[in-house]
Amino acid sequence: MDAPEIADDTVTLRPERSQSGFDGYSVWVDDERVGSVALRQESRSTWSIRWNVGTGEHAVRWAIHAVGLAADHVLGELGAGRVEARIPVDRTADVRAASICGLRKEGVLRSAPGEQDRVLMARLASDPPARSRDGFIAILNAGLPTKRVIAQGLWRDEAGRVLLCELTYKQEWDLPGGVIEVGESPAVGLARELREELGLDVTVGDLVTVSWLPAWRGWDDACIFLFDLGTADASITATMTLQPTEIAAVHWCDPATVHERATAAAAQVLDAVAAGTPTYRESAPAPD
Repeated sequence: MDAPEIADDTVTLRPERSQSGFDGYSVWVDDERVGSVALRQESRSTWSIRWNVGTGEHAVRWAIHAVGLAADHVLGELGAGRVEARIPVDRTADVRAASICGLRKEGVLRSAPGEQDRVLMARLASDPPARSRDGFIAILNAGLPTKRVIAQGLWRDEAGRVLLCELTYKQEWDLPGGVIEVGESPAVGLARELREELGLDVTVGDLVTVSWLPAWRGWDDACIFLFDLGTADASITATMTLQPTEIAAVHWCDPATVHERATAAAAQVLDAVAAGTPTYRESAPAPD
């Protein structure tokens, strides 16, 4: 293999014979071979990287140096625009090492039964340095967990009944609202959802409560922000333009109807509101 050695003050990457389309390097610390790194060109501007430096006491440190050298080589000397790695999900130390080297988590690639899912991580030539402020924040943003946020509205008529939406995609009725978009505040998102689904511009009032909703029927857990929408004349429903793909009908519901038709989470939060709900609450697990 006609390639130079690559080294820093800790490890040296020495070229080895290419195999299966990969350019191989052995990883050396002092005079000891501790592992290997392999590179492969996947497209005109994208290279992949894989490595193995074992699981010993210094493995993470060696991986950080080896992967960092290889990634710098690909994006620098080889002129690539992207270097990526696909790491088995149980190799958390390797995921950490790749992150320290500036590779951002882009998702989890699902595998066929009997095989292991893999974390997809990548670094672009245009990314800020991993140890810069912007680079550090970007890497954390890519790897930190996210929480689904839902905003819903508590809307009553003059008789004290609560507005519930009859949905097209589940049997239970629910409070008006929906999932908040990335970068959107819960209050703004609720106003958008009411405009999209009910065809009305509504003033969103004060926050009533925040509820944590456990995972349910395959849905991930979420935080629900419940806002006060005030009191409206019951006839307002006749002026609504319902989004047909999501809302089949709307109904003013008394407590008995709420318990008969609403989702468990909606019924629980409305009971809590009637009893004087705290600012924060956690919904009980719903029946499957």
